[in-house]
Amino acid sequence: MRYTGGCHCGKVRFSVELPDEIEVEDCNCSVCSKFGFLHVIVPKSAFTLLDGDNELTEYRFNSGVAKHYFCATCGVKSFYIPRSNPDGVDVNLRCLDNRPPAVRVVPFDGQNWEQNAHTLAHKSA
Repeated sequence: MRYTGGCHCGKVRFSVELPDEIEVEDCNCSVCSKFGFLHVIVPKSAFTLLDGDNELTEYRFNSGVAKHYFCATCGVKSFYIPRSNPDGVDVNLRCLDNRPPAVRVVPFDGQNWEQNAHTLAHKSA
């Protein structure tokens, strides 16, 4: 099913195709814990940016592989390109207008990312 979402001010809008049952990660790394990001990693083919490409600001840190995108107006990070799945897109569950009927939130130890990243590698396939 297709779900829509976006940032707080509405300038950035996207759609994403998700199954009725999803597993999302609640990461405890320094950036995710500060933003409250709940990770829904999908293949790029399942994600469509509908509006706001010109409103996005990019932030990179550490290895520089992950591309964190923020709305330049309201500051919300509704999606990004994750280091664990650079061929996919990671959507913030909290930024969806509606959610799939079955969502299971699982903890992810991002404070020890190097030891745990392999458990996410299949998410964008």
